[in-house]
Amino acid sequence: MFIGREAELKFLEDKYQEGRGQLIVLYGRRRVGKTETLREFCKGKPHVFYSCTQSTDKVQLVKFSQLMLKEDIPARDYITEFADWEKAFHAILDLPYGDSKKLIVIDEFPYMCKGNDSIPSILQNLWDSELKDANVMVILCGSAMSFIEKELLAEKNPLYGRATGIYKMEAMGFYDAARFFPDYSPRDKVLTYAVLGGIPHYLNQFDPKKSLGENIKRNILTKGSVLYSEVDFLLHQELRETPIYNSIIEAVALGNTKLSDISQKAMIDSTSKTSVYLRNLIELGIVEREFSVDVKLKEKVNASRGAYCLTDNFFRFWYTFGFANFSQLEGGDVDGVYEYVVEPALHEFSSFIFEDVCKEFVKEQQKRNALPFRYSKMGRWFGKTTIRDKHAATGLRTAETEIDLLAIDREEKNYLVGECKFKKQPFRYSEYLNTVAKLTSQKQKAVFYYALFSESGFDEKIEDIAREDQTLQLYDLEEIVGLK
Repeated sequence: MFIGREAELKFLEDKYQEGRGQLIVLYGRRRVGKTETLREFCKGKPHVFYSCTQSTDKVQLVKFSQLMLKEDIPARDYITEFADWEKAFHAILDLPYGDSKKLIVIDEFPYMCKGNDSIPSILQNLWDSELKDANVMVILCGSAMSFIEKELLAEKNPLYGRATGIYKMEAMGFYDAARFFPDYSPRDKVLTYAVLGGIPHYLNQFDPKKSLGENIKRNILTKGSVLYSEVDFLLHQELRETPIYNSIIEAVALGNTKLSDISQKAMIDSTSKTSVYLRNLIELGIVEREFSVDVKLKEKVNASRGAYCLTDNFFRFWYTFGFANFSQLEGGDVDGVYEYVVEPALHEFSSFIFEDVCKEFVKEQQKRNALPFRYSKMGRWFGKTTIRDKHAATGLRTAETEIDLLAIDREEKNYLVGECKFKKQPFRYSEYLNTVAKLTSQKQKAVFYYALFSESGFDEKIEDIAREDQTLQLYDLEEIVGLK
């Protein structure tokens, strides 16, 4: 069963319905669901779907020819394969689809270009001379994001400026990912998202009829399961020097967010070397550099600024629990690793991801005009600000701290401060006071609103305040998870 990707399918369908020729570039990291989304889009439409292979140019042309010549085009009566790529691509115009668009998908297009670097030029010439004015839709799809962004879409590439649509596919958000497990409790939906993230290939490995614990043991921790070797497979596909990358990713997964700390933990003697490795991981969509929501653009240029974190939840899970206990797992001690390592720490491990779930909830609230104002930027905040201190004369002092979620309007006249608690005890009044104390200096120039998100409800004092104070909103787990 195909789940989600409504935005991607709408984008493709809108392009398909347009009158002119369409040249679409759709790309994203491996396993994100590009191929399945394209196959879903092609259902019910006459089309050619070609999946490139890592082969020589000659073999690629033969395979492409064989697929095209299965269609009822004039050339099939005279040849068994095309002499060159120009003739092969030109045959798109001969596809016998009547009034329907001549739809062709070339999946993993970078493989084709790797075998023959003149492919973009051939396509460009054909596009400019004939295809752009024809009832044609060509979709170029790829997983090699660096190649797509830095070469195919770059100004120096022959296809630069020809694409009529460019779509980067990201991992699914929480709400789509949760649809894979309709019978799970709200808590288990959050925990599952913390383990697998929004990669459809990973989500499909779990059996929604089995418990989360059983799924983790069977489909991640057991040698021979697909996800057991997934991380190693992906790294070897994309990178050399995998031992170094393993050390870096593990360091980030274990909470080292600064460049210097990552270098030290990974035992790399130079932060500049570490920075290069991290940049490669960012290009692959495995790592990102997160900045405080209010940071200025010039600060983002500095490699030492920002916090490095894993974008892929499953990578984070594997390096926290699997990689660190690999010897035991190789020996078959699946139950032991789960019972003594994973299960006791899984809830706390998931608290960071709960913040992402809450951010997605706030985004959905904005779409519904259900917030007190429209924010222009929203994310985590970290830096120096006021915190509570009973020993200070004013009850406040300045210190380094974080805010789980901060939304600010364009004029910086309205702030929404969010605090997210994923724990088995209610949100305490003292924690609420800690939240309110932050950013005190900004309160003279802006209106502050507060949103508290809690897995286990709120103590009575907070609930009493919320009934009287219109600037305070409370959201429990059932409301957050059940939004859609």
